[in-house]
Amino acid sequence: MERLSIEPLSVLGLPPVESVGLAADLGLQYVALALSALPNPYGYPPFSLRDDLALRRETRAALRDRGVTVSLGDGFVLHPGRDIRDLAGDVAIMAELGAQRINTVTFDPDFGRSVDQFGVLAEMAAELGLATTLEFSPGLTIADLPTALAAVRAVGRPDFRLLIDTMHLVRSGSGPAEVAAVDPDLIGYIQLSDVPLVPTIPDYMEEACFERMVPGTGELPLLEILEALPRHLVIGLEVPLRSQADAGVGPHDRLSRCVDAAQKLLVQVTDR
Repeated sequence: MERLSIEPLSVLGLPPVESVGLAADLGLQYVALALSALPNPYGYPPFSLRDDLALRRETRAALRDRGVTVSLGDGFVLHPGRDIRDLAGDVAIMAELGAQRINTVTFDPDFGRSVDQFGVLAEMAAELGLATTLEFSPGLTIADLPTALAAVRAVGRPDFRLLIDTMHLVRSGSGPAEVAAVDPDLIGYIQLSDVPLVPTIPDYMEEACFERMVPGTGELPLLEILEALPRHLVIGLEVPLRSQADAGVGPHDRLSRCVDAAQKLLVQVTDR
């Protein structure tokens, strides 16, 4: 329980104060946050931690009062022609919320330019006491583990590490053996979910953003992947279950199943 967090995709638009409360109610010490939410059909109001100072105060208070820490600040996206320095204010807000790290992905097709921007972002984060992780995924410029490793090594900072998402890892062609071969000091965060080995949803991002599976109910070698990963890292539950939400299953019931499943996996890792 002390390693688990809830990722923003899992709560499908739930505002930050409620996300903090959900993590605490589930017995978790961590929650990951984004600064704003996409529109959703579940009645959650739009929010912006950038623009709503009162909401920032309420979120800080909820984190303090419920004993929850922000494990990851999500949403630091590189785009062609955009200077990552434009996101300095967002980094500062995550630091204000006490985040341990921020996460980045790139849609810029130029690998060298992405690496340069990663370095700038990591430096901005480090100045405020935050680490930075890089997430790879099919469909992105950094699409797989080898490319992500090349980027991390090119940036060359000890506070710039890999984020290993179990879905993206396997669907991009890697698995436990490849993870075990990575220097553990280069890995900074884990996102846990399950999916079939062969996609049943044609659009990869549709599946990744909205319809994954509770850990242990799909076909990923999750136990073997967790065995290959460092034992001290926070594990974010990134399990969007839109079909369940559409059927009226609330976030507590959806996420409690994920927490229970993750606990069962981690007990097996510990016992081996």
